Amino acid sequence: MLWPPDRAMVPQAWGTRKQAECAGGGRNEATNPRSAVGDPTPSRRRARAGAPESNGATGKGASERTLVVLLGRFGLLVGGQGVGLPPASQRLLAFVVLSGGAVSRARAAGVLWSGVPEERAHTCLRAALTRLGARAPGVLRANGVELTLAAGVRIDLHEAQLQARELLSCVNGAAVIPTDPLSAVSCFSKELLPGRYDDWVIAEGEAWRQLRLHALEELSIQLALRGRYGESVAAARAAVGVDPLCESAHAALISVHLREGNQAEALRAFEQFRRHLHAELGLEPTPALRALLPH
Repeated sequence: MLWPPDRAMVPQAWGTRKQAECAGGGRNEATNPRSAVGDPTPSRRRARAGAPESNGATGKGASERTLVVLLGRFGLLVGGQGVGLPPASQRLLAFVVLSGGAVSRARAAGVLWSGVPEERAHTCLRAALTRLGARAPGVLRANGVELTLAAGVRIDLHEAQLQARELLSCVNGAAVIPTDPLSAVSCFSKELLPGRYDDWVIAEGEAWRQLRLHALEELSIQLALRGRYGESVAAARAAVGVDPLCESAHAALISVHLREGNQAEALRAFEQFRRHLHAELGLEPTPALRALLPH
């Protein structure tokens, strides 16, 4: 079960100015390596030796109680409490999580601070790592070559993906539906980092959109088969919300209305979709969708 959102946490914007993100705070920290990461000499020695940087790490305890929130907003929860991060540290943590494994320092600096010279980009990376380690020790592991997410850190996106795939793996109609379908509907309705337009976010966001759309459609079908029509309608409406021009989502909504015996609702849903589809794309619903309607 996914952790509930922390209402006390206010999402923080990543911003659009790379140099402001570079500092994540005062200007001097972006331009002066000593103020950003302390005396650079020990860090460089560790980097040459390939030894892990401390990055505020204090063992496994913190990571095992940590949840990274990427659905609907960015958030970091440690022990159920929200942890505020500077924009640059938010982007860094999200980038490592969505990369799905170890990320080279060179790649992270090049992607996240592409608009600044290489040396400055690496200074920005060190500053973001330092602040992340100070606020959330042990979440990221860093050495002179790469960055990795600490073992045991939970990620709401991964948990939601697992739940969606379990739902879609049904055989002969025998699906394992969530114990709390409406919570699943709420989870599947959330975009990945809405309002973030980095290429690496957009690609993952589209994959998540397709997965959650199909999961909502399947959840609606499975709930209708069990006579749980209210929850089924909620799942189908959520699918329509994910993609208002997706015919299969509207087919799920029309089907549950008809199964419940609400012909007028089914006709209303069809007509709304027909008008919207024509207005947006100049198209008409397929014969397969029309065939669902009562004759």
